[in-house]
Amino acid sequence: MKYGMNLLLWSGEVNDDILQVCGKLKEIGYDGVELPIFNLDLDYAAIGQQLDSLDLERTGVTVRGEEDNPISPDAAVRAKGVELTKRTLDCCAAAGVETLVGPYHSALGAFSGAGPTQDEWKWGVDCMREVAEHAGSVGVKLGVEALNRFETYLLNAHADAARFVREVDHPACGMMYDTFHANIEEKSITDAINAGGDKLFHIHISENDRSTPGKGGINWKENFDAIAASGFDSWLVIEAFGLALPELAAATRIWRRMFDDELVLAAEGLQFMKSEIEKRA
Repeated sequence: MKYGMNLLLWSGEVNDDILQVCGKLKEIGYDGVELPIFNLDLDYAAIGQQLDSLDLERTGVTVRGEEDNPISPDAAVRAKGVELTKRTLDCCAAAGVETLVGPYHSALGAFSGAGPTQDEWKWGVDCMREVAEHAGSVGVKLGVEALNRFETYLLNAHADAARFVREVDHPACGMMYDTFHANIEEKSITDAINAGGDKLFHIHISENDRSTPGKGGINWKENFDAIAASGFDSWLVIEAFGLALPELAAATRIWRRMFDDELVLAAEGLQFMKSEIEKRA
């Protein structure tokens, strides 16, 4: 198992301050970090070199919006979404990112007032297949993320995410599992984790209030029992949010501080993940 920390707890962009944080995360004991890849004009090759010097591996996270929505009825908007995700994958390759995760299957925070139509599903699959072909060519894997009903409407349940990536039908395209979204949407945590099978590439460990894992209301016993039983052996990445980035706090609906210190959260969260995995070794 590899253990990572999502850098969105500190910032939506990798900069010198964040690289200093990365050094501290390495000292805490992390294997890698999850890079926010929203600004496509950064020097990601240099970022990768700096993280190499810290002996930190990396995954990446990105999103799509209404103006580049891969399930838009407007073909030009869909094409823009595909193009931007391809460019994001190029940034991933430059930075040495292993897997790109996130809800880039459709627009974050955009709703039609109903569930996905057959056309929207097909557009999503077709766009993701084109993205997956590019991902395969640059050596990056895709971890498509289902989000809860308050954030998106194409993929809410992990079984739907599994069906989606199997219809994409490309070896570079898989899915991820997120404990926060599952806590809202899933009737069975075990079934949600098992839905991915060999297509489960990545897991986000996230508390119900987005604070320190293990200090909230998530059913951690069932989650870690199912993770261990599934044979999953890749990235467990903490995804927590705070108030450091106002636009991100607004997007994630974080109105109050849930923890005392970001690095303390990271240290306690890593200890929690490792102890839960060790219990089931």
